[in-house]
Amino acid sequence: MEIIYQPQLPTTTQPIIIIGAGGIVADAHLPAYQKAGFTVHGIVNRTKARAEKLAVAFQIPNIYGSVAQAVAEAPANVVYDLTIMPEQYLEVLEQLPDGAAVLIQKPMGDHFEQAKEILELCRRKNLVAAINFQLRFAPFVSAARYLIDQGLIGDVYDMEVRVTIKTPWEIFPHVIIHPRLEIQYHSIHYVDLIRSFLGDPETILAKTLKHPAKSLSSSRSTILFDYGDTLHAVINTNHDHDFGPKNQESFIKWEGTKGAIKAKMGLLMDYPDGVPDLFEYCIVGEESPEEKAPEWKQVELEGSWFPEAFIGTMANLMCYREGTSAVLHTSVEDVIKTMAVVESAYLSSDTGGVKVTEQLNNI
Repeated sequence: MEIIYQPQLPTTTQPIIIIGAGGIVADAHLPAYQKAGFTVHGIVNRTKARAEKLAVAFQIPNIYGSVAQAVAEAPANVVYDLTIMPEQYLEVLEQLPDGAAVLIQKPMGDHFEQAKEILELCRRKNLVAAINFQLRFAPFVSAARYLIDQGLIGDVYDMEVRVTIKTPWEIFPHVIIHPRLEIQYHSIHYVDLIRSFLGDPETILAKTLKHPAKSLSSSRSTILFDYGDTLHAVINTNHDHDFGPKNQESFIKWEGTKGAIKAKMGLLMDYPDGVPDLFEYCIVGEESPEEKAPEWKQVELEGSWFPEAFIGTMANLMCYREGTSAVLHTSVEDVIKTMAVVESAYLSSDTGGVKVTEQLNNI
C-alpha cells in the first residue's frame, strides 16, 4: 500500500528571515529548510555572534543588527520565522509590516491571556500568521492522517499519547525555569495534535505534577479529553523515568473500528540523539477478511520529527500564502483553541477532582 505523507511544497520562492538563533534553529529550522530547498535570506539575533555562527554554517548571506533593519532590508515576498521566547513575540510582531507572513515558534504565548493578545495583534496587523506546531507534520503523523482520511481504520474511537522517558531539561536553560513547564512546553504538542485529529473537546480533566526531589515546576501530566461516551483521548507523560531505556516509551496510538496505528516517536528517547521511529498499522474486518488474526505491518518512512516536520509548517504557510493550499493548518485562529485547552488543563489540575470524602460522609 502506498502511503502519502510528504508535505506539499510551495511553487514560488519565498525568502526566509529568521529572528532568533537558538539551538532549535541550528538543530531543526535550518536543516529542514536546507533539505526542502527553501531560501534563507537573513538572520537576526540579539547576540550577533550566534547569528554569525549560523550564517557561516548554513551559508546565510545577510546578518542583521536588529529586527528593524531586517524589515527595512527585507526582499519581496519574505516570510519571517520567529524563533524567540514567547515574552518577546508582541514586541517583535509589532515591528513587522502589516500583512506580513510569519511563522511563530510554539507556544502561542506563555499563558492564555498573552495568547489572546498575540491573536488580536495578528488580526489588527492582518498578518498571515501560523504557530510552529510541527508535530502535526512529522512523517509518522502525516502517514497516520493519510490512513485515517482514507477510512482504512474506520471510525477512530481511541487516541493515546504515552511518553515515559528521561528528559534532559537542563539543555533548555530558558525553559526549565518556567512555572508551567510540562504542559505548556511539552504536552502542548500532543494537545494540539489530538485537536487536529479529533476536534475540540467538550471538557478537560488533567493533573500535572512535580517530582519530589527536583525543583522543576512540573514533569509529569495526565490529560483526559472529553468527547462524549465513545471517543477516548488521553495524554500520559512522565519525564522522570531515569531507570534505563528498557521500559521507556514514546508513542502515539490511534484505534478505529477497522484497525489501529501506532507510531513510536524515537526522537524523545535518548534525547537529543534519539532512536529510530517505528510506524505500524493493523487493518482488520472488511479490509482483510482472509486474515484469521490481526496482523501488524511495519512501514519505513523517510525522515522524523526533527528536522523534517519543520518543513511541513513552513511549507504550509508558504503554500497558503501563494494560494496553492486552502488551509493554514496551524494558523493563530486555530491554535488559540489549543491554548484554550492548555489553559483548561491547568485550571482542572488546580481545582482538583471530586472529593471522595463527600461520598464517604454519606455512609
